[in-house]
Amino acid sequence: MIDIHPLAKVSALADIEDSVRGTRIIIGAYASVDSFVKVKPAGGNGDLIIGERSVINSGCVLYTGNGIQIGNDVAIAANCTFAPVNHAYQDKSRRINQQGFLPSRGGIIIEDDVWIGANVVILDGAILRKGCVIGAGSLVRGEVPTYAIRAGNPLRHIGWRQ
Repeated sequence: MIDIHPLAKVSALADIEDSVRGTRIIIGAYASVDSFVKVKPAGGNGDLIIGERSVINSGCVLYTGNGIQIGNDVAIAANCTFAPVNHAYQDKSRRINQQGFLPSRGGIIIEDDVWIGANVVILDGAILRKGCVIGAGSLVRGEVPTYAIRAGNPLRHIGWRQ
């Protein structure tokens, strides 16, 4: 089910696939989904909920997987990937594309007033607390505290033990 608030702006060039498993895609009032954003229900049965006044810029890909909750007033720059799902891979006797998925780590939760820079990858189990800023090029897979600032650095993976 796709539910787009009448006051939301979704580009005609955005590609939002409806779920065959009944998961919901909800876009709140005054939210903006730019051209070439791809929403794909894959790898789970979680909902995608985009809060009010949140902006998703061009080139972002959101796999619904185990669910994505995006709060209000969130700014997401271009070319970000949201992947709240993990492929199973341990059974060497089976091809990887036939092993299904690992259990959920909780999906992706992005609280209100978060800024996500360009080319960020956010993985299953990530929690971005209110007001945090994620620098361009970051990989996020854990919890980012309220109002924390994380600079993009390909050698530092946010949420991983260092």
